[in-house]
Amino acid sequence: MLLDNFSDKVLVQNFLNGDNKSFEVLLSRHKSRVFAFIMSKVKNRDITEDIFQDTFIKVINSLQKGKYNEEGKFLPWMMRISHNLVIDHFRKESKMRKIRPTSEFDIFDVIDDGSKNQEEIMIQTQVHSDLKILIEQLPNDQKEVLKMRYFEDLSFKEISDLTNSSINTALGRMRYALINLRKLAEKQHIDLKVI
Repeated sequence: MLLDNFSDKVLVQNFLNGDNKSFEVLLSRHKSRVFAFIMSKVKNRDITEDIFQDTFIKVINSLQKGKYNEEGKFLPWMMRISHNLVIDHFRKESKMRKIRPTSEFDIFDVIDDGSKNQEEIMIQTQVHSDLKILIEQLPNDQKEVLKMRYFEDLSFKEISDLTNSSINTALGRMRYALINLRKLAEKQHIDLKVI
């Protein structure tokens, strides 16, 4: 049977068992979609090729370290890696713009007109999306307090009244919610920092 006929899941398993040809099939199967996705974000062929290479290096390293457990969802997992690398690229680029040698100093690099550029909006949108997913994974009592505090802007006194609990209990739930969010983000390799 030709390797092309195998599912991604089988090819990943074959690769983990030492069959490099299986990875080549995965690469050729998905490279155009991953490349097109990166290109649509960075709009520069050289940078796209760099991020594309980094994506596949990270995919290989993650597979070899046993960090892949997305049953049958190889392409979305790989797209997520490329998306994170695109965000990393924009973060580095924005830091570089802020730190220029004095010979190239331009006052317009420092003045903030208050508007966010496309990269910042993309990063912020991704962080908010990731945060919502993580919040849904919290225990209900922690999720409830976190939503009341941050999304409804309630005081801890109001939260304790609404949940029929003491202020200390509300504070404790909030503290554990934040600790658990950090743990979940770390475990799932999600970066919650906005530029």
